[in-house]
Amino acid sequence: MRKERDELGERELPDEALYGLQSLRAEENFSLDNRKTNRRLIYAIVKIKKAAALGYRKIAPEQAEVCGAIVAACDKILAGEAEDAFIVDALQGGAGTSTNMNVNEVIANLALQILGKPAGAYDIIHPLDDVNRLQSTNDVYPTGLRVAAIELLRELSEGCAKLQEALQHRENEFEDVKKLGRTELQDAVPISLGAEFGAYAQAIGRDRWRLYKVEERLRQVNLGGAAVGFSNKQTTRWRFEVLEELRSLTGMGLAAAEYPMDLTQNNDVFVEVSGLLKSLGVNLTKIANDLRLMSSGPHGGLGEIKLAPMQKGSTIMPGKVNPVIPEMIIQVGIKVAANDFAITAAAARGELELNAFSPLIADALLESLSLLNRGVYLFRTKCVETLRANRERCAELLAASYSFAASHIGRLGYDRVAGIVAENQGDPERIRRALEEDPSRRTFDGPPL
Repeated sequence: MRKERDELGERELPDEALYGLQSLRAEENFSLDNRKTNRRLIYAIVKIKKAAALGYRKIAPEQAEVCGAIVAACDKILAGEAEDAFIVDALQGGAGTSTNMNVNEVIANLALQILGKPAGAYDIIHPLDDVNRLQSTNDVYPTGLRVAAIELLRELSEGCAKLQEALQHRENEFEDVKKLGRTELQDAVPISLGAEFGAYAQAIGRDRWRLYKVEERLRQVNLGGAAVGFSNKQTTRWRFEVLEELRSLTGMGLAAAEYPMDLTQNNDVFVEVSGLLKSLGVNLTKIANDLRLMSSGPHGGLGEIKLAPMQKGSTIMPGKVNPVIPEMIIQVGIKVAANDFAITAAAARGELELNAFSPLIADALLESLSLLNRGVYLFRTKCVETLRANRERCAELLAASYSFAASHIGRLGYDRVAGIVAENQGDPERIRRALEEDPSRRTFDGPPL
């Protein structure tokens, strides 16, 4: 066992532990449910630490060995070699300080290992003096969240594009499938099944565009702004160097914030992103619920489409198959909406120069992005791309309705058509004959519907 000490006292840690005393204290203080900090956020912060070391090496060549060891340590982490060392729970006090310290300590101890030194030899490479040099949690953590969010947003935008294409394929495939339209769950006018899927594709297309555009707001970062958004003479050059390195590492067009204190104080951009994720969740929920309704049955419901069977649907009713993929995506939509509320509430509670509740914002936002990324993929591949039209059932339900009556309003007028429907007690064949044989004609023959 090795010993580490801070102003609160001394503690023992396993010799092989890559985390340090501050990580241990945080693990104990925030031991909620073993829900660790999102790995995407961890890796984004590690990229920042690597960029910081590369940038500092340019302005302080005498620190080349230390900076080189830090860079090598970051590469090991990004290659997945220190997964068990990140022990801090996602929800924590301190605006993300514990997550930043966990990363600092792991990088420092890995760097020491690379140099052949024992863990905890912080007189050689220190978690704060070296790994966290010229940084603060208050600029590293929000920048890390922006990088992680952009990565996931790009994946989600691409996923929405593929879902839109799958829906458009169904639009073309089902263009000739005539069916009964419905408003408020009641019979309406005839439509095509393809038109319904075309409308779904339009909604997802809007989501795709909104998510693509919102990345612009995430690209501005306050890195180099330190604790409250002000850089000093020592950090001015480094700020440009670290951003250049981070742009290279991430492939993102990151830019220094014009007013860093703004991004340190305010989290409205994350609220905006979350709102757009909620919009996507709403559209997915609506589409999924429609597919549940249209696939209801197989004999007692609408049965206009057939979903691919995925698993047994009942432990007591043999042969029952449930619409499990649409049900899954509906729950994803509900969870994203719940996360949006949490993000909204946390962002509104930031006081003065910092928001102490940014860990909740980060956890909820990255969870929503991850759920939607995976959910959109599963919805596309296991539902939209595998469903089939029940052409016979669509034709049967359309023939059993009197929705065609609306097309006679232009000639006979609304009231006369309604009267014929009532006189013939809703019987489609009798209504059709009566409408065709009725000699009445309005003075103005409006355009047919």
